Amino acid sequence: QLQASGGGLVQAGGSLRLSCAASGRTFSNYNMGWFRQAPGKEREFVAAIVRGGGSTYYADSVKGRFTISGDNNKNTVYLQMDSLKPEDTAVYRCAASDISGGRVVVTGHQYYAWWGQGTQVTVSS
Repeated sequence: QLQASGGGLVQAGGSLRLSCAASGRTFSNYNMGWFRQAPGKEREFVAAIVRGGGSTYYADSVKGRFTISGDNNKNTVYLQMDSLKPEDTAVYRCAASDISGGRVVVTGHQYYAWWGQGTQVTVSS
């Protein structure tokens, strides 16, 4: 199971850190991704870290503002979100994938089989 937490209401320019705790799985054995979905919009890729704590990938819209990382001891993946903008408002979900591949696989939500529940992030202007 994946348990996401850390969402909330923050003013533009502020920061939040989302956590995704994995139970029953060792997250370092999986590609771990964060995706978000705003009302009336498609689900979109945000960030991912490749199994074993290797490469990281970011959507262009969050590059330089968000950082994905993992803590093997806590079996938890984090998404540090800085310089938040109102357009970052969405429900954020973490997911795990055991499919190997390049950027297309790591950033595609259809390749992720396990999903946590969402956590709401609201950025006010």
